[in-house]
Amino acid sequence: MSDTGAFATAPEDRIPVLQRVIYGAGAFVNNLLAGSIGAMMIVLNLGLGMNPALVGLLGMLPRLFDAITDPLMGYISDNTKSRWGRRRPYIFIGAIGVGLAYMFLWQLPRGESESYLFWYFLFGSLIFFLAYTIFATPWVALGYEMTPDYNERTRLMGTQFFIGQFAYFVYPWLLLIMQDETMFDDMVDGAASVGLVIGLFAIVFGMLPALFLRERIAITPESTNEPVEVEGQSKWQAMSSNVSGFVTGFVTTLKFMPFLKLCLATFLIFNGFQLVAAIQTYVIIYYIFAGDTALGAEYFGYVGTAMTASTFAIIVFVTWLGTKIGKRRAFAISTILSMIGFGLKWFCYTPDNPWLVLIPAPLIAFGYGGLFTLMPSMMADVVDMDELNTGERREGMYGSIYWWVVKLGQAAALAGGGILLNVSGFDVELGGNQTEETLTLLRLFDAFIPLLASGFAIWCVASFGITQEKAREVREKLESIRGKLNPAAA
Repeated sequence: MSDTGAFATAPEDRIPVLQRVIYGAGAFVNNLLAGSIGAMMIVLNLGLGMNPALVGLLGMLPRLFDAITDPLMGYISDNTKSRWGRRRPYIFIGAIGVGLAYMFLWQLPRGESESYLFWYFLFGSLIFFLAYTIFATPWVALGYEMTPDYNERTRLMGTQFFIGQFAYFVYPWLLLIMQDETMFDDMVDGAASVGLVIGLFAIVFGMLPALFLRERIAITPESTNEPVEVEGQSKWQAMSSNVSGFVTGFVTTLKFMPFLKLCLATFLIFNGFQLVAAIQTYVIIYYIFAGDTALGAEYFGYVGTAMTASTFAIIVFVTWLGTKIGKRRAFAISTILSMIGFGLKWFCYTPDNPWLVLIPAPLIAFGYGGLFTLMPSMMADVVDMDELNTGERREGMYGSIYWWVVKLGQAAALAGGGILLNVSGFDVELGGNQTEETLTLLRLFDAFIPLLASGFAIWCVASFGITQEKAREVREKLESIRGKLNPAAA
């Protein structure tokens, strides 16, 4: 079956630009919170003297909690019935909750023991991540259902990803801002003030999708797997039915092969890149600049800025390409370009001309830009196919499990990066005098692990069977079964 992007988008399936931008405001909040929570945790060590091992534990434990609450929230949102819809009430409440939780989290107490600080931040982080899940999971699911059109989904996801990218210009500078002596007494005082500002931004921009967007899917009792209340049924029986419904939905989601292919492709590209993210820094510092940390950090910053700036143009290009030749082909092209970029590292990362490090950056950015522009759009097609197969809509469950896989893989990649450093034989005591074997292994890891992982990802998506023609066929069958959906839920 071809995947040519040949069908025109009907006017009624178009999402106005303003609505796409409003949905993108949720992406900005999502990225800002996800990035800033990690970037600011250094305050616990540098500002309050907490043991780095405990700081690492505080970074890990809430995310394990997050892995449990994400699918639960997806199930709850999928099966909610209210006059305001399935998604919008949670987005509204979650935006307020996560903003307030972020504000209070960074009002760090002074003069307390390390143990007190640990439990204070752990408890606060659990509240923050719970509120974050309440906001983010329904927001992701809302995007999957905003239009039934194959190409308009790509345009929507391209817009939200473009707007979400602006967050990446913010949080890399948070440490510098928090240490500004002209504004704050110290880093802890800076974190308290920055936390208030970020929390306020999360509330204001996070509420926009709930206030100004409308849900296309109107859920009826027959269209969900929510247990029907039976007269005389005990609370324990009702709870057991809900648990059973959650487990059934979770297992059904994990067994759907097109979904698993998207998860695997994402894991390979995103986490292949994350696995060597730290190693790239070591290659620049110890191979190109012979251990000059300051100069290496400066050029590493240039590379990061070049990639971020390039991603904006790449999102626009990939969005256009996906609507012209289909999502699978656009994904293959963007991923191949990133593979070329990774391969060029072997030649361009050289002490003979350090400025050559900028050449691979825009090409590598194609992998990241193509992935998060096209994958959410393809996920929306998966949800339709699943509804045709099961009679149930599970945007929340699919979105939560997909991002759970991303988070889990990211944690594994960060741990794996440390293992690779040990395998290379890197010794910090040697400074710029690392062995030739160590430098060669670091360069090999940096260039070819993500290159090979990306190649496997193309293979996964090549066998993804939901083409534009198939998606259109699925839509027609769904509409013949349950009629065209109307936005009555709004």
